[in-house]
Amino acid sequence: MPLQWQTGKVIRIENETNNTRRYWIEIPGVESFDFEPGQFVTLDLPIHEKPTRRWRSYSIASWPDRTNVIELVIVLLEGGGGTHYLFSQIDIGSELKLRGPLGVFTLPEPIDRDLFFICTGTGIAPFRAMAHHILNHQIEHQEIYLIFGCRKFGDALYRSEMEQLDNRMNNFHYIPTFSRETPDDINRLVHTGYVHAIYEEICNNNATLKIEENIRVVKPASFFLCGWKAMIDEAKQRIISLGYDRKSIHQELYG
Repeated sequence: MPLQWQTGKVIRIENETNNTRRYWIEIPGVESFDFEPGQFVTLDLPIHEKPTRRWRSYSIASWPDRTNVIELVIVLLEGGGGTHYLFSQIDIGSELKLRGPLGVFTLPEPIDRDLFFICTGTGIAPFRAMAHHILNHQIEHQEIYLIFGCRKFGDALYRSEMEQLDNRMNNFHYIPTFSRETPDDINRLVHTGYVHAIYEEICNNNATLKIEENIRVVKPASFFLCGWKAMIDEAKQRIISLGYDRKSIHQELYG
């Protein structure tokens, strides 16, 4: 049975960067808005006559906490009718029509292999939810690599929070990389460039060689990709070239 549309109320808004905002939405019609980390909601915005031209979907950036409040993190897109409406017309107290939770971009059960969370921009949202959920419920897991591609230092959403998770969680590695920055004396340990070189290096270092058969064996892993189409398309090709099959790749596409 299709999920019904509900009315949510915006109870808090914060600027995360100069073009990114965090929206906290309360759903008064339910006591607890239950979802799996990685799922999304669809908003029906009054920006077009046709329903399908009004719908905009956003991953839930918060994690299940048995309340009826969720967080979305949204970037203002040039020429984007949906984000322009949200940034210019929505204030604290505004109501939003929404439907969800939706999607199957969720954690495997059990987490019996390494996880690569590879993202750009607001694509970090589902991985933030997943990481907190794993920590809160002390879920057993293998190595987790959160590889976050940004342009500039200021674009690293939730950076302080992710660094704290890196310190608190066993086998969790937060690895931001910046495509338009150059390391300096303060940031000499910061990764620069794109996400692809990072997961390729990790996978190659983790691979083993069966000498008697002269076969390269990759370490079992699952790859979760969330972000812009260009990044996802390139990542899929590179991951397969590393020796993984398509079933190990999961994606959530933006734009």
